[in-house]
Amino acid sequence: MKRRFSIRPPSPYSLALTGERYSRFADPVDRFDGATYRRLLAVGRGAVLATVEQSGGATNPSLRVTLEGPGADSPRARAAAERLVHGALGAATDLTLFYRAARVDPLLAPLVRRFRGLKIGGYPSLWEALVTAVLTQQINLSFAFSIRAHLATAFGRSRTVRGEKYFAFPLPEAIAAAGKRGLAGFRMSANKVGTVVRLARAFSSGRLSEDEIALRPEEAAVERLTEIKGIGRWTAETALLRGLARADAFPAGDLGIVKYLAEGLFEHGRRATESEMRFYAERWRPWRGLALVYAWAELARRTKK
Repeated sequence: MKRRFSIRPPSPYSLALTGERYSRFADPVDRFDGATYRRLLAVGRGAVLATVEQSGGATNPSLRVTLEGPGADSPRARAAAERLVHGALGAATDLTLFYRAARVDPLLAPLVRRFRGLKIGGYPSLWEALVTAVLTQQINLSFAFSIRAHLATAFGRSRTVRGEKYFAFPLPEAIAAAGKRGLAGFRMSANKVGTVVRLARAFSSGRLSEDEIALRPEEAAVERLTEIKGIGRWTAETALLRGLARADAFPAGDLGIVKYLAEGLFEHGRRATESEMRFYAERWRPWRGLALVYAWAELARRTKK
């Protein structure tokens, strides 16, 4: 069963630039080849494959969404796909005011021209963003994403489409049911296992709600998330940026910010402190998260040279 529909994001928009982050590591959940994005979505008791492609270029963008699998024509499948496109693929974000402010910023002005249409790429749920952030705490990103892939293939729903097997990111209920014992052997520290299980139980029981967090302003959202043992400020801010596409979320303690951006792109030329980075980023409010995404894109471009 197939269902197709189109979404027209606010211009400009570039799926190629926004989706580039998905091709950094081998991932059975997010598949991106530079032009086509695919992801298996858990819908009801089944799973539907979503494929997203862009036409019209950055200035007149149109995203064609194709859903495949039993239930592809259901309202729930459409809602899940729209959430994916608007949230994880950043299509709902309007860049107009950010671009207007960036044009007079000496660092951002050339970047918004170079990466026109880049938006915040992330994950379609706060749950997934939090778990991914926990996995990347203080370890190599390649190793962290290999653990994420292992969790997906072990606990996520799967479907084979045209000979290719796809996996959905595990639902919190699946991880809660596995518990700490079920996560043994996944190369996580005991502390991380405990944090992931606590998150799973909080989400599956309703004690932690994405809708509740989404309604809170930045500091209140961080405060609520850090009530969970194992979730620090960096993890909370990273999840708000990647899971809720918060345009002002700024995880200032990130190693990529205090070291690589501070040394190679910002005006420091040396490793900085978290407080220095927070002070430095004040000039970009209320677009600190978007500014960070553009800075990371520029750093990646320079690294490739």
